[in-house]
Amino acid sequence: MTHKHAATGQFLNRFSIPILASIILLNLPLLAHETVRAEDRIQFTTEDYPPYNFMDAGTPKGAGYDQVKLLMEGIPADYTIEMMPWARAYALAQSDPQTCVFTTAHIPERDALFKWIEPLAFDRNIVMSRADWPHQIHSIKEARQYSIGTQRNDFTQNFLERNGFTDIDLAANLELTIHKLESGRIDLMPISEKFYQKLVKEGHPVKQQFVLTEQKFAIACNKDVPDRLIEKMQANLNRLIANGTQAKIFKTYGLMQQQNTN
Repeated sequence: MTHKHAATGQFLNRFSIPILASIILLNLPLLAHETVRAEDRIQFTTEDYPPYNFMDAGTPKGAGYDQVKLLMEGIPADYTIEMMPWARAYALAQSDPQTCVFTTAHIPERDALFKWIEPLAFDRNIVMSRADWPHQIHSIKEARQYSIGTQRNDFTQNFLERNGFTDIDLAANLELTIHKLESGRIDLMPISEKFYQKLVKEGHPVKQQFVLTEQKFAIACNKDVPDRLIEKMQANLNRLIANGTQAKIFKTYGLMQQQNTN
């Protein structure tokens, strides 16, 4: 922008004052338009939740994080991405008019609360226990009699409450809930199937009990984020899906290629 304006100024100096004034007036709407776009900003919030968003030797990455970075390319808006406990990340997207949160399960209870860019992925949530837990359960009905832990404001909290669970332990982050499970403070824990597979590979003493839910992951934006930015982000995500980039990202993080089934 600076070089463009400087070149234009040198060119305009060759005109008389009346003509110069006319050109400036004609360009005022354009300049105002560019200024508004330059002031657009988005704060993305997310959590440490491999393989979708996580830190690796101080570097953020993940199947969700990489897609957000790519879909923001070419969009005239300043943006930041900050990792924090899920409850805070989710609350900011509800309260701050410039904030979007990912990777967020798009469930009916949340539909009207946000503007959505999707799909970042499809996944299943399973219920896991300690590997030495002496029971094998197969349903929500059986699971209700045991203590279960999850993150505060995670979609699984609402799901468990709606499905009659009464002994629900809420923690600020995923790591704390995993620690409670492995130390025997809770019996069960819902978790992304992909994250569960990661824990098993790392040697965590956990085992799968049954599949709890299937969900679409998305970017959830505050309803005051301008529609023009939502539309540009969605268009860029659509291109990532259409040109195979999303599938390559899934492969990089050990995710099976997923299709939009809507």
